[in-house]
Amino acid sequence: MSSGEDDLIARYFKPIAADPGALRLADDAAVLKGGGDDLVVTTDAIVEGVHFLSNDPPETVAKKALRVNLSDLAAKGATPAGFVLTLALRDANERWLAPFARGLGDDAAAFHCPLLGGDTVSTPGPLMISIAAFGRVPPGGMVMRSRAEPGDRIVVSGTIGDAALGLAILKGKLMASDAAVRETLLGRYRIPQPRIGLAGALRNYSRAAMDVSDGLAGDLAKLCAASGVSAVIDAASVPLSEAVRGLMQQGQTSLATAVSGGDDYEILCTIPEDRFEAFAEAARGVGVAVTSIGAVVAGKTAPKWLNAEGKEIALPRLSYSHF
Repeated sequence: MSSGEDDLIARYFKPIAADPGALRLADDAAVLKGGGDDLVVTTDAIVEGVHFLSNDPPETVAKKALRVNLSDLAAKGATPAGFVLTLALRDANERWLAPFARGLGDDAAAFHCPLLGGDTVSTPGPLMISIAAFGRVPPGGMVMRSRAEPGDRIVVSGTIGDAALGLAILKGKLMASDAAVRETLLGRYRIPQPRIGLAGALRNYSRAAMDVSDGLAGDLAKLCAASGVSAVIDAASVPLSEAVRGLMQQGQTSLATAVSGGDDYEILCTIPEDRFEAFAEAARGVGVAVTSIGAVVAGKTAPKWLNAEGKEIALPRLSYSHF
């Protein structure tokens, strides 16, 4: 006799667990074939009230849960191979679960990252989605955050600060009268764009990399600490969207807010000078904008952020922190 949990899994998740290794979700484990590659494993959880709001559309919650993990795989130069899902629910609400499963299935197919299994549990607390994602790299090919060297260029993909401002709008802390600006920033908060297309270029040309999840300034400090180096950043070079620039011109936000806000899910990497043009060309080839924003330097002091006059900018905080 099946349980309510079995019925929930069969109804919403078995249809999207199409990979043979998932065993139709009928077992306690799945089989993931290595194929001679190294397997890269990452896990991230998103929690209601912290990473998404209770009234966010279920489809976007599902997509964000998977994409924040795909962003980690991309930063390691890995190709997605599959994921397992843990879902903590207050109740089995059809109106929430159906679009959630649909959004998750759409992204699993779009990013070639099949559902392999997982668990569903009940909780009296906030809704929580935890995903462990698996990726493949050639043997020894994972890009670490600990190998940056003095002289490397510091490069970031996309634009910075959009998601943090999107969240500020949702929480009523920021006003955006322009509907297009509002939708742009909300979209960047709710549905990150994992830079999977950059994985190959990162393996071929970067020395160190990580994704930007807690804020560019704080994540840069983490990368430098792991590598035993420091950095000098040209703050004016940090790529900002027109939406963010417009709000800065209106005095509603600042560069410091943009570089310390979370949820960008862009790639931060270091590239040897003689490989930068090849890396930039490879990025253009997959349609991802990349920008050189500074350089790695010797030393173990905190990275310096310089304005257009070469004077150091003091950042009130470096990143979002859960604790």
